[in-house]
Amino acid sequence: LRSATMGRECWDCERYLDRGCYSNNQWRKGDGGSRCRDCINVSYRCNECHRTFRTANERNMHMQTHRPRNVACPVCGDQRFKSGANAVQHVESGFCRGCRGQENARNQIYEFAKRQGVMHHYMDIPQLTYGDYDDGGVPDFPYHCPQCSVSFRQLSQLLQHQDQKHNNHRMLTY
Repeated sequence: LRSATMGRECWDCERYLDRGCYSNNQWRKGDGGSRCRDCINVSYRCNECHRTFRTANERNMHMQTHRPRNVACPVCGDQRFKSGANAVQHVESGFCRGCRGQENARNQIYEFAKRQGVMHHYMDIPQLTYGDYDDGGVPDFPYHCPQCSVSFRQLSQLLQHQDQKHNNHRMLTY
């Protein structure tokens, strides 16, 4: 058995290191939350503009700024979005000229997604049983990530999650 006073496993690199490899602040976080000095001092560089970021997630979020605006809205056809998630956000906002109103937009997007076979893997579609009826409404959290079981109220949230966490940029085609 290893003694906690001798060392612990780094949360990032999973190496077992002695106390001297951690800052006082990181050591106080305890087992399962401490990051060694090597992992804290890592920077992530953008290959396009060479900016540096503290975490890979920050760099990945920044990388969206370099994407072309070549995605069209599935409703009004405006081609001014950098991702499918951005186009769906535009519709969900209720300001898309082809689908006015947030609740109307939410219903239309849900119905659109239900018709896409590839989306069934990402949706909780209520199954009708004898005596049940479909009230036509959208469930509170109809979308989910099959990789990590997180649920989402809006399709754009799922698309952003898939893009950022699972590197799935083209989940939905229209």
